[in-house]
Amino acid sequence: MNIYVGNLPKDLSEADLKAAFEAYGQVESAKIIKDRYSGESRGFGFVEMPSQDEAKEAMEAMNGSDLKGSTLKVNEARPRTPRRRPGGGGNFGGRPNKGNKPRRY
Repeated sequence: MNIYVGNLPKDLSEADLKAAFEAYGQVESAKIIKDRYSGESRGFGFVEMPSQDEAKEAMEAMNGSDLKGSTLKVNEARPRTPRRRPGGGGNFGGRPNKGNKPRRY
């Protein structure tokens, strides 16, 4: 089960996050999302646990708990939705062709 963990302290490592959840069962992975440009933590991450029962127990126990001075927000991660790219359909608002020249038939 994939678990969303929000309001993470900026100085928390992935090893610290994994260790916090290992108290409730086996952890496959722990990933803290970082800013693409600065490399700093964005304040949230994901923990993946193979057992649903252990994951639910961890979510209940960790939600609202304190980790290095931050109150965690923990719940089941939603599936990622595809992001739309800006731009559009390609015909630039219904113009018949590039430029303003009429079509020749």
